[in-house]
Amino acid sequence: RNAVREALRAGIAVDKLYIARGGTDRTLGRIAAQARELGVVVAEVDRRKLDAMSATGSHQGVIAAAAAHAYATLDSILDAAREKGEPPLVVVCDEISDPHNLGAIIRTAECAGAHGVIIPKRRSAGLTAVTAKTSAGAVSYLPVARVPNLPAALKDLKKRGIWIFGTAADGAVPLYEADLRSPAAIVIGSEGDGMGRLVRESCDFLVSIPMKGSISSLNASAAAAILLYEAVRQRS
Repeated sequence: RNAVREALRAGIAVDKLYIARGGTDRTLGRIAAQARELGVVVAEVDRRKLDAMSATGSHQGVIAAAAAHAYATLDSILDAAREKGEPPLVVVCDEISDPHNLGAIIRTAECAGAHGVIIPKRRSAGLTAVTAKTSAGAVSYLPVARVPNLPAALKDLKKRGIWIFGTAADGAVPLYEADLRSPAAIVIGSEGDGMGRLVRESCDFLVSIPMKGSISSLNASAAAAILLYEAVRQRS
């Protein structure tokens, strides 16, 4: 409990706080309230889950999952593009829940020269140790922003002159007809359901990737790589 309290007080980036369900412990209640005030997602879980998560078993009813790297802001991502004198290229991940997929997307985005990645605060993998390892260290070089509301963040990007390109199998714009030379945010949907309705409605263009085989969809990180390197080709 003390370790969690001090981590929150010190401003360490916490992805999620797990707290024992059904407890009436005032100390745990205060820790949960402190976390919520800082915008941390708090999940009440069965003690058996905490037992499984804890390396020692002495979790005292609370576990904080700390981020492997501090999160950035939308402003810092756009500032990075401005400092390089380049039109912004941003990847937006809509509820990518697999940390391996998120890590692979961050790695490819960094290699392709993107200026940042945006993820939602809920129903998404965060900057966990697995994400960091899969990114091959790219989390140390590419800013990742975590926002409470993805449609609102997309609306903000549009106000700043950035076009939103969503990936969809039924997209009306074939990939090689999409103009990715302009300021662009590429939205990659979740592994199972694709983009959510509100996120999809926030897109300026729905882009489809040519599918020549029998399988109708690509892995999320593969789709991100294809769009990112088409942007690289167009901008070169």
